[in-house]
Amino acid sequence: MTNQFEGKVALITGAARNMGRAFAESLAKAGCDIVIHYNSDASASDAETTAALVEQAGQRALLVQGELSQPSNVQNLFSQAKEAFGRIDIVINNAGKVIKRPFTEYTENDFDQLFNVNTKAAFFVMQEAAKHIEDNGRIINMGTSLLGAFTGYYSLYAGSKAPLEDFTRALAKEIGSRGVTVNTVCPGPIDTEFFHGEENEQSVAYLSAASVANRLGKIEDIVPFIKFIASEDAQWTTGQTLFINGGFVTR
Repeated sequence: MTNQFEGKVALITGAARNMGRAFAESLAKAGCDIVIHYNSDASASDAETTAALVEQAGQRALLVQGELSQPSNVQNLFSQAKEAFGRIDIVINNAGKVIKRPFTEYTENDFDQLFNVNTKAAFFVMQEAAKHIEDNGRIINMGTSLLGAFTGYYSLYAGSKAPLEDFTRALAKEIGSRGVTVNTVCPGPIDTEFFHGEENEQSVAYLSAASVANRLGKIEDIVPFIKFIASEDAQWTTGQTLFINGGFVTR
């Protein structure tokens, strides 16, 4: 599979840390140049660490900052990528935001924050990807296994991720004739800062027990699957919502 990625360019949103960083490093080691998107000055140093890992793998890295709920920033991200590398082969729509609260306690500001990042930004990243991606490219959206789980206090987060399923099916149909695949990958609870920021000891124990292995998922559990979906070998997988969660939930 390694040779499949040589000479290709992967654009990853939210690539400063957590799974986004791991995706960048893995694809760089396989031969991809990487466009590393990050949101704000607060994540700039983390994004630079990601870039260093890409360069240590012998590949080129481009850092682009932008708040992606503004479509003009999404357009700028893709424009800079094309200017720097001349092509985009893989887009991983990874940027996301989570707020965990009881349904009755979410505020309008919470609603706007989550839908701006998880729905609006994701949609416009897909739109620009469809315009700029090379034939036989790969568009991978990062969803959540909460779309199939009956788990409390995530209603607004799961709701803001749910539209990715319909966006994925629609775009897969529209650009499939070019050989481009579009899929949504839905991890379960993953042992990252992103996850632990909303959890406590009791909820971590509960969510760990829900998997067949009685543990949280690890980033290393997700990376190989993303690498496969991004590869030429995954040509016949498109328009799908794919749950990767160690049995946390099935659908």
